[in-house]
Amino acid sequence: MRIVIVTGMSGAGKTTALKIFEDAGFYVADNLPAPLLGSFAQFCMSEEVGISQVALGVDIRGGKMFSDFSVGLAELDRLGVAWSILFLDSSNDILLNRYKETRHLHPLAKNDLVSVGVAKERVLLEEVRERATYIMDTSGLLPRQLKIKILDLFGGNDNAGKLLINVLSFGFKYGIPEESDLVFDVRFLPNPFYNAELKPMSGLDSAVREYVMGHDVSVRFMDSLFGMMNFLIPHYISEGKNQLIVSIGCTGGRHRSVTLSQELHRALSAHENPVAIHHRDIDRDPSRK
Repeated sequence: MRIVIVTGMSGAGKTTALKIFEDAGFYVADNLPAPLLGSFAQFCMSEEVGISQVALGVDIRGGKMFSDFSVGLAELDRLGVAWSILFLDSSNDILLNRYKETRHLHPLAKNDLVSVGVAKERVLLEEVRERATYIMDTSGLLPRQLKIKILDLFGGNDNAGKLLINVLSFGFKYGIPEESDLVFDVRFLPNPFYNAELKPMSGLDSAVREYVMGHDVSVRFMDSLFGMMNFLIPHYISEGKNQLIVSIGCTGGRHRSVTLSQELHRALSAHENPVAIHHRDIDRDPSRK
């Protein structure tokens, strides 16, 4: 088991960092009182729970309990738990600007200037900063840059740093999926619905696939769509996007959209990013019953 303790200056990005750890497969708990580090580790290591990677947010919000930080670390050592401290810092000017933008209260300046709270916090965190395994200055970092740095240091599950692609077929007459990132309308393709033999089938049937993909316009569209995806995916990843939902729609969501979704899923699955497929409306058309 390993524990990453995420701490540092208020406003330096701990919440964002914990979200990155969570997406990377770590179990995340925020604002854990420092004296409970050992107890929490024992809970995670229990046979019933079996958590192996944990990221804990521990910071000045713990008040007096935060002063027992060294006691919590000593307990982790006694239990033989591997731990590291990621200390997030930022320049005073950046911290003040972030508090000004968000209008949040600084935990040490409820009735005072934010600058006073920042100064107090720096003093209180001196010892913790000295014990930090890693110190990361987030002053000029965008969230996606912070993600890259964290994943470089700590890794995560096999899909960490990759883009989860969901390919979703649907029927326009039932509405466009609200969660879509990209929507493609394939109602211009030849429609198997008007073929009496193919009408009761779906795009999962080989006869329907052969009909739809047997037309040059379908092949050309598929080639163009796959080329576009190859162009877009690296850029989405570089921007820190974790999930992409590509929706392909036809009239009823049973023939053309299913066929093209299957084709796209097959093509994308040959690459390193995880790909899932969903057919939202394949069973909704009464003619299929």
